[in-house]
Amino acid sequence: MLNKGQSEEELFAFLAQKKSEDLDHDFILSSMCTIPHSVAVRAHCMFMETNLGDPGLFPGTFSLEQLLVRRFGSLFHCETAGGYATSGGTESNIQALRLARVQNCGIREPNVIVPESAHFSFKKACDMLSLEIRPAPLGRDFRMDADAAAGLIDKNTIGLIGIAGTTEYGMVDPIAGLAKIAVQHDLFFHVDAAFGGMVIPFLDRPAPFDFSLAGVTTIAVDPHKMGMSTIPCGCLITRDPHLLDSLNIDTPYLTVKQEYTLAGTRPGAPVAGALAVLDYLGTEGMKAVVAGCMKNTERLIAGMETLGYARAATPDLNVATFSCEKDAVPVPWRVSWTRQNHLRAVCMPHVHAGRVEAFLLAMQEHKKR
Repeated sequence: MLNKGQSEEELFAFLAQKKSEDLDHDFILSSMCTIPHSVAVRAHCMFMETNLGDPGLFPGTFSLEQLLVRRFGSLFHCETAGGYATSGGTESNIQALRLARVQNCGIREPNVIVPESAHFSFKKACDMLSLEIRPAPLGRDFRMDADAAAGLIDKNTIGLIGIAGTTEYGMVDPIAGLAKIAVQHDLFFHVDAAFGGMVIPFLDRPAPFDFSLAGVTTIAVDPHKMGMSTIPCGCLITRDPHLLDSLNIDTPYLTVKQEYTLAGTRPGAPVAGALAVLDYLGTEGMKAVVAGCMKNTERLIAGMETLGYARAATPDLNVATFSCEKDAVPVPWRVSWTRQNHLRAVCMPHVHAGRVEAFLLAMQEHKKR
């Protein structure tokens, strides 16, 4: 720590220098987060000092969190849903498996079944909760094989996971089939829709993935991804509004005497930002955003295939993957690579049509060299 404080001018000159070292979003094709919507930024700034970890001090902010949960409950076909705002999909997934563990506390060697495409947060959750993780294979379409998943179930299985919008390939697992399996075996069924939860409902022909399916217990969704909220903001939504009560611990010195959340201090600002975007855009606005992202994804796929880079999969959502050499991508463009070494690009709202065309042109020119 500095012995003597800096002037404001010196401090912000230093911060500006560090900010300039960050990658420019104009060239980021690898992220499932995006530039926050202007209304999210404005709402965030209004609630900067609020702490949802002590909600009695900030009742207005707490009511916004409840309203956000209701918005997602309605979007996911369960008006009476419960839940709370998390820091993102990792926390939501950990909490879902905590719920599955608590509900099956009599099982001494519990296991959960996840697709091979599952986000790495499930490995963290299983390590923390001493759960055996059983990966189910994917089909050729990079979706979870439901029959193979059913074959992994035994008397110690406490949970089943399906992904609605896989991180690497943008695929939606056969959630309807998995929900039937969950009902047949009386399993806790969690749907990780951290990415797809703000895409699928706004597609022209949405695949079923939510509480419209009888077997779905909980859903993770991240407003700070396609919801264009400020970071961090996720939500864990539960069909049973009282389900989270099983995680309550005593908090005697707070304005509430029990809490089921994982984090103690929880920022209210991104929650306000998330709600602001949903209510500002509405269903029509979100459909327009999603339609634009899907159109840009289709254009990217068509353009890359014209250049000779075959698609690895035909995605359900706005994620495009290709067979491509790693040295084919010119600086300063930033893509990522799947575990199968496919080039991966995510057409988020900041990856507009102009950026797609600029990337394709850069790929074409780099290929000529």
